[in-house]
Amino acid sequence: MQDHITGTHPLEQFIHCPKCGGAFVVNNWKSKRCTACGFKYYFNPSSATVALVTDGLGGLLVSTRANEPAKGTLDLPGGFVDMDETAEEGVAREVMEETSLRVTEARYLFSLPNIYVYSGFTVHTLDMFFRCRVEDLSPLEAHDDVAALRFIPFDEINPDDFGLQSIRRGLELIKAKGLLR
Repeated sequence: MQDHITGTHPLEQFIHCPKCGGAFVVNNWKSKRCTACGFKYYFNPSSATVALVTDGLGGLLVSTRANEPAKGTLDLPGGFVDMDETAEEGVAREVMEETSLRVTEARYLFSLPNIYVYSGFTVHTLDMFFRCRVEDLSPLEAHDDVAALRFIPFDEINPDDFGLQSIRRGLELIKAKGLLR
């Protein structure tokens, strides 16, 4: 398995055992093993969420990314799920942190694999898309890693305007299947 961005296996980033510091060698296509203590590390994706928040008038809430990767491009609210948090709790927290909106319902739609490069480190993610209902749209305000927020009529959404591959693919799937109708 090779990372399609860097062209290397994702485990090549790991040279030393995180448990004892010994030499890490390839165990199989998805794991490494320590030659000193025998610890095996399996490379699994990190959980991430994507929120689809509508305004009830046919508009989808989109953000402008304030940071790299893809700074300045369109995005959807969401982010990494924290430890000891469900995906539903994670998407609600991310929406609150980025928009000040309180999610009252998060309905899972589908997931897509993604590669997210953060600080030069390749993170494989599983991006889970949720249709989210919010309590009230009036507190809407950009925070955290969001430069701006706005609603765009869903019929005017162009997936190519979004900077992250999984968001583009997700929007294409949503449009093809009519998931926001």
